[in-house]
Amino acid sequence: MTAKLSPERTPWGLVILLGALTAMGPLAIDMYLPSLPSIGVSLHASAGETQATVSAFLAGMAIGQLFYGPASDRLGRRPPIMFGAVVYIAASVACGFATTPALLIGGRFIQALGACAGAVVSRAVVRDRFTHTETARMLSLMMLIMGLAPILAPLLGGALLGLGGWRLNFWFMASFGVAVGLAGLLRLSESRSEETTAHAASESPLQAYLALMREPRLVGYALAGALNGATLFTYIASSPDLLIKTYGIPASAFGWVFGLNAVGIIGSNQVNRFLLRRRTPDQVLAKASLISVGFAVLLMVAAVTGIGERWSVLPLLFLLLSSYGFMQGNTMAGALNVDPRRAGAISALMGAVSFGTGAVASAAAGVLHDGTPRPMAVVMLAALIGSGLCLHLLALPKQSTKLPA
Repeated sequence: MTAKLSPERTPWGLVILLGALTAMGPLAIDMYLPSLPSIGVSLHASAGETQATVSAFLAGMAIGQLFYGPASDRLGRRPPIMFGAVVYIAASVACGFATTPALLIGGRFIQALGACAGAVVSRAVVRDRFTHTETARMLSLMMLIMGLAPILAPLLGGALLGLGGWRLNFWFMASFGVAVGLAGLLRLSESRSEETTAHAASESPLQAYLALMREPRLVGYALAGALNGATLFTYIASSPDLLIKTYGIPASAFGWVFGLNAVGIIGSNQVNRFLLRRRTPDQVLAKASLISVGFAVLLMVAAVTGIGERWSVLPLLFLLLSSYGFMQGNTMAGALNVDPRRAGAISALMGAVSFGTGAVASAAAGVLHDGTPRPMAVVMLAALIGSGLCLHLLALPKQSTKLPA
């Protein structure tokens, strides 16, 4: 059953709840970034081991989604969310008690397995309740809530680090999981359709994924969104070294500069909402993908030539990362519309591809690291060119990109 979303009928309670469920992952990634040096000292961990706590979380987010998606189609939307919340809470507590790098790395992996449930199922819930265009608008609205995580999380994490050490970050995450899990238990109603239930019972998860991967449009949307999102993961991995070491920004100010780009992403998501009143998601995607490549080219020029240094690189990064707000909700809405009967599996596949691609891109930037913004710019340009090609060659129906007369 789909519904029409209008400004007067915007379901803000649902927006806040689904946004908070989706924010569990970003919160757990961004909140403890300022604590990484302290974690290394406290646990006698090498730089590689502290970085592995980030990589383990990304791997858990990619892998876990593949299980929750089909489960939500088969069992309903509520049970996977409740299960994921319990896993997230337990793993957050375990991370708070970790005494060795290996224990923290393992705890972070399990924490991600719990966090990804909210992201996967929330997107499926939106598709259950709304049409293609309204799904894109709802996902943009959810960014108002989810997008606060990369703005506030590093600031809050730094404050908690000063108050009680790095372990306090994980106690906060556990408390957040309890609050969001209870809200989901009490306020989220089941939205899975009878058609989805019957169809999920007729095939295995593997059959569902194989069927989806035979859909060129779905593959196009998935890769276009994932490669665009890879720029954000690359920035997250590169930003501490770039901002603090290369550009000499004080560690105390890192959260403010880091969060500024999240403001751009939130803002572009809200602009996307208004564009969708006059344009289809595919029309917005066609333009946004080309503009993002243009910004990536300019960033590459600035990084290679060194012209303006931080005063050219950082504003261009802001503009480039803002394209995420036009691409992610619209590629997700397009993919979910390819086969609504498999909304859970599609949501999972999109999330897994996104995190997997992001992990590869951020690792590539790390391998190429030379103390300048050049490796980051190279990875971002390659990712956005790939995103545009996948979108225009595979995903977009030719007629949908034409503007109405």
